[in-house]
Amino acid sequence: DRSPSRGLGDVYKRQQLMSSKFRQFLQQEIAISSKDLSVVFNNQRQPNDPIPMLLWQYGFISSNQLQLIWDWLDAQVCL
Repeated sequence: DRSPSRGLGDVYKRQQLMSSKFRQFLQQEIAISSKDLSVVFNNQRQPNDPIPMLLWQYGFISSNQLQLIWDWLDAQVCL
């Protein structure tokens, strides 16, 4: 018997893990500084604003890097 709140906690834990993995990918593979990431994460207007687009709009990544990020995110959905 699973309570709804327990299910929401599991979703939250997965989101936190994804956020951690995503940050790690951005810093290690795309070479985004933690300072640049903080700027973007702190300036999201909505919680669901697409981080890759914000990174590109702020000029922190190139269009090639943007494509690498989309490819990585697509691969995570398929796991």
